[in-house]
Amino acid sequence: MINKINKNTQRQKRHLKVRKKVFGTASTPRLNVYRSSTNIYAQIINDETGLTLCSASTLTKDLKESLKGKVKTEQAFLVGEHLGKLAKKKGIKQVVFDRGGYLYTGRVLQLAEGSRKAGLEF
Repeated sequence: MINKINKNTQRQKRHLKVRKKVFGTASTPRLNVYRSSTNIYAQIINDETGLTLCSASTLTKDLKESLKGKVKTEQAFLVGEHLGKLAKKKGIKQVVFDRGGYLYTGRVLQLAEGSRKAGLEF
């Protein structure tokens, strides 16, 4: 019998290794990324208190109309920009980037670039 590799399980293991080192504080919260096959989600988390400070995704009502007709990487860039603007309103300037076990290419890279363009530093 052929055993197929479960890529999501491997990703979760990589994510746990990264989470041992990456920790969000009040001064520098963690920017977490989750990528499904159709959508991308990002949130800024303070791990000391366990609170999500702000979040954005391709399903956010503010972004839904502007995302129509765009490629997934363009959508990820706009989500990152929106998240950066929300973070600026809350007074967050610096974050620690948690790529969630994904490779730093494609949609994850574009989300990071969009949030940098909006003014977040990491």
